[in-house]
Amino acid sequence: MSHFFQLDGVLHAESTPLPRIAEHFGTPTYVYSKAALLENFSAFFDACAGRDALVCYAMKANSNLAILDLLARQGAGFDIVSGGELLRVIAAGGDPRKVIFSGVGKTVDEMRLALSHDILCFNVESIPELHRLNEVAGAMGKQARVSLRVNPNVDAKTHPYIATGLKANKFGVAFDDALATYRTAASLPHLVPVGIDCHIGSQLLDDAPLLEALDKLIELVDALALDGIVLDHLDMGGGIGINYGEAGEAEPVPVGDYLGRVFARIDAWRQASYGGKPIKVIFEPGRAIVGDTGVLLTRVEFLKPGAEKNFCIVDAAMNDLMRPALYQAWMDVREVAPHDGEPVIYDVVGPVCESGDWLARERALAVGQGDLLAIMQAGAYGLTMSSNYNTRGRAAEVMVDGEQLHLIRQRENPADLFALESLLK
Repeated sequence: MSHFFQLDGVLHAESTPLPRIAEHFGTPTYVYSKAALLENFSAFFDACAGRDALVCYAMKANSNLAILDLLARQGAGFDIVSGGELLRVIAAGGDPRKVIFSGVGKTVDEMRLALSHDILCFNVESIPELHRLNEVAGAMGKQARVSLRVNPNVDAKTHPYIATGLKANKFGVAFDDALATYRTAASLPHLVPVGIDCHIGSQLLDDAPLLEALDKLIELVDALALDGIVLDHLDMGGGIGINYGEAGEAEPVPVGDYLGRVFARIDAWRQASYGGKPIKVIFEPGRAIVGDTGVLLTRVEFLKPGAEKNFCIVDAAMNDLMRPALYQAWMDVREVAPHDGEPVIYDVVGPVCESGDWLARERALAVGQGDLLAIMQAGAYGLTMSSNYNTRGRAAEVMVDGEQLHLIRQRENPADLFALESLLK
């Protein structure tokens, strides 16, 4: 169910009218539903019940400490892509031994940090990274548990910026090179190959490409076993998308259906090839957990009619929500409260000094100056991709729990932004 709904004509987050949030915390503000967050995580967690499985939240989607804390308390692990994200997990009370470290450019310092906290596994993406990690682990007197991120050359049929499983992408080890790369990993004294991983892309509404990738991983795991390299876990990555509300947009595959098909395929394989011996399965969902749990609340500054377009100028901008400018992403925009008058077709734009600063194009809105708008399904890749361009402070974040409001990130002010800078002496 949606936890954002109209009640008496006013858009609510759970039991709280959005105008109340704007009155208390200003705009632009990200507003999240605690109930939606827990419900979305439970869809994954419950589908794994009775299985040797781990749900590692891909925290690049939204890394607020309050969100990480809530998920950690539900049993989540975490998929990280930087040392800073590991420190966030620790600050939020998460368990480093449930952390998977992905990413193509891990630094020596990041490797040391992760090894010092005994993370579950490194998802390694190249032979040079294997050698670097082996050297760092050896210098620390440790062994690093590794999984290779294998690029299965499967077309995710998504936006090219978020497709990651093709030969042309920077991610992972090519499928044809994976067996030799595993042999290299097994030969290095301070590495222990324990798993296999893939992630073919994001915002996938159909699980067919994911299941195709699974079949290729299974083929490789069987080949590795014949070579004497027996793995403990299989990591399917993430990628399941959400519906952003665009006309004609397909509904995403239900989480339970997708995980059920994965487990059925794995069960049949293990029964046929390994006498029923289980293998741990790891998932790395991000957007599917937080995407529809949040909205970006913004206020109309001006309505500006033009010769070819009408502009609804709001106080949120591309620095607050980058997806439309970066991906040409469609975001649903709704009036927060009723406004008299007929709808007018507007481009919703921000005050940043770029023609690319737009949040929505050609939307029918009945709004006036000072009214509130909500940009829906903004819980993923909102604040985490935001910036301080034009010396704009990043938005506040508020978590709604029924009628209770929790400020989980204060709004930045200009002094915060230049506090680390220095004048020349």
